[in-house]
Amino acid sequence: MVKKDKEYVLKQVKEQNVKFIRLWFTDVLGILKSFSITPAELETGLEEGMGFDGSSIEGFARIEESDMMAKPDPETFVILPWRASEGMNVARMFCDILKPDGTPYEGDPRWVLKRNLKKAAEKGYMLNVGPELEFFYFKSDSGKPEFLDRGGYFDLTPLDMASDLRRDTILTLENMGIQVEYSHHEVAPSQHEIDLRYKEALSMADAAMTYRLVVKEVAMRHGVYATFMPKPVFGENGSGMHVHQSLFKGSSNAFFNEKDEYYLSDIAKSYIAGLLKHASELSSVVAQWVNSYKRLVPGYEAPVYISWARRNRSALIRVPMYKPGKANATRMEFRCPDPACNPYLAFSVMLAAGLKGMEEGYELPDPVEEDIFEMTAAEREGRGIDTLPGSLGEAISITEKSDLVREALGDHIFEKFIANKKIEWDSYRTHVSEFEIEKYLPIL
Repeated sequence: MVKKDKEYVLKQVKEQNVKFIRLWFTDVLGILKSFSITPAELETGLEEGMGFDGSSIEGFARIEESDMMAKPDPETFVILPWRASEGMNVARMFCDILKPDGTPYEGDPRWVLKRNLKKAAEKGYMLNVGPELEFFYFKSDSGKPEFLDRGGYFDLTPLDMASDLRRDTILTLENMGIQVEYSHHEVAPSQHEIDLRYKEALSMADAAMTYRLVVKEVAMRHGVYATFMPKPVFGENGSGMHVHQSLFKGSSNAFFNEKDEYYLSDIAKSYIAGLLKHASELSSVVAQWVNSYKRLVPGYEAPVYISWARRNRSALIRVPMYKPGKANATRMEFRCPDPACNPYLAFSVMLAAGLKGMEEGYELPDPVEEDIFEMTAAEREGRGIDTLPGSLGEAISITEKSDLVREALGDHIFEKFIANKKIEWDSYRTHVSEFEIEKYLPIL
């Protein structure tokens, strides 16, 4: 594999006739930010970073401390396929955000993930993740959502009218060095999924941010709109981002134990137990929007019950069945995140919960293979099955008390995130909706 360093980037910019380099980073909420530099500024940018005003970026600095430096990571250099024209190219690199003295900025989500991955590395582990990001195609981004098709799960043409969009998206992703495992039509009309092949968590967070932009760019070129909104249509399944996770020691999967009845090592069991125990604390980070909790309701395949299983897709965590000779594929799947979260923060808190389970030796309860959706409240209580928060307001009140999430995110991002989400929740709960007007105005 070619090592991407400063010299590689400078050479590629010259040979590929790159006229602009886009520097990418994310704010606290996971919204992609970008500004462009020319090749003349590139060498300085790679060595020192490029200055910008951070006071207008959500969750970044206050006005009196607004100077920030965006230092591009050469490993993330790639040419943007949709920006090529007449032999001229545009490239992009993800950036680490630094303070003027060159130290990492504590409000940078990418640095937060790096810090958590370092904790795992100090214990000898590397986190691999493989997210399944679902999304919808609509005819436009305004008015009532209009489907492109009425297809269902795994449907092919003519019901699945978006095959060409998915194909072009996959080709674009692969052209950018992002490996795709497979794609298909999802359960709801006009809903789709493209799954990325698992990789190290920082690279995958970068890939997930790229994926979301590519899906939208390709859709726009086809004259339609793509959205990662968790629940855009009432009565239909929402869009999730199931996150497959495993810890590796070198090239060996630390989750695998061939002698265990579930083929899980003690490390894997404690890691899973950590996610189960702290799931409610993580909820506002992995499902961070008011709309996220319209998806997390019983009856639409979304996991709301805190349990684990191998075959049961109503459980919060699923452990895919072991296939002989596939030890490296042993993993757990956390099913409550949605694709509109900030992947840097989401991967950080999931890893922190798993490591906490390992450090404290949490015991993994027995799996629940029955359909939890069919159980009564009394039956769930008898089995010790709790539920995730039912709203963003409830989730934030739980997260606010979480020492684990505060430590994982750091004080700066933790406090900025909580403050932002409280504002969002207050705005939502004080809004008078069409539902209320239609239901109450005629009778009250």
